[in-house]
Amino acid sequence: MEATHPTAASACDFEQLSTRRELCRGLWASVPVLLGFIPFALVLGAQAAQKGMSAAAVPLMTGLNFGGGSEFTAIRLWSSPPHLLLIASMSLLVNSRHLLMGAALEPYLRHVPTGRALASLFFMCDESWAMALADAKRRASIELSMAYFIGVSIGLYLTWVVFTAMGAVVSPLIGDLERYGFDMAFIAVFVVLLRGMWRGAMACRPWLVSLVVAALTYRLMPEGAWYVAAGAVAGLGSAALMAPKEEK
Repeated sequence: MEATHPTAASACDFEQLSTRRELCRGLWASVPVLLGFIPFALVLGAQAAQKGMSAAAVPLMTGLNFGGGSEFTAIRLWSSPPHLLLIASMSLLVNSRHLLMGAALEPYLRHVPTGRALASLFFMCDESWAMALADAKRRASIELSMAYFIGVSIGLYLTWVVFTAMGAVVSPLIGDLERYGFDMAFIAVFVVLLRGMWRGAMACRPWLVSLVVAALTYRLMPEGAWYVAAGAVAGLGSAALMAPKEEK
């Protein structure tokens, strides 16, 4: 009768325990952010219902396209019948920032198989991206903790889908949720995230460039979401130009 090697069994148990701990750590870390998600999600669900979208269609939309900015854009453009090509184009434009976010994570994902990494990035949003990247830098690690990232993402994803659906359900009962100031939750969440990523005024110059360009573009082209792409490109370009030159 063949006995299990004690060293291999212990290593497997330790790895499973470590994974569970990282999942729980990520889920717990997501709690302050997901609390900010709740009013924001309620507002989106209520706006969707007011545009004629059913309570079943809202979680379908938010579950398949986990990106708050593009979903708000889609709701603003929603009509009967909907202009699907226009909505899809604007959603793609708003979500184009995920290409830059994914590129920033790439050096931290080289230890993860490609298929698993791509599947995990389906759940990436601005908040989970920022938290996972900040966690890796805080640990001074060149590898992203995938279990931590999944833990964060699960909490945020489920909260978003559930409460957008709830917003669609309660909208006829309580009217316009924006009059209660719930839409300020979006700004509050991003202020907290930016504070956690602050590395000094010099390092944040690309943020300022991105902000100014996005604001000017919004003033000149208020229709659509061109300001998102303009801000992203300007921020990326300024970061490349302002990066310290390596000595030869």
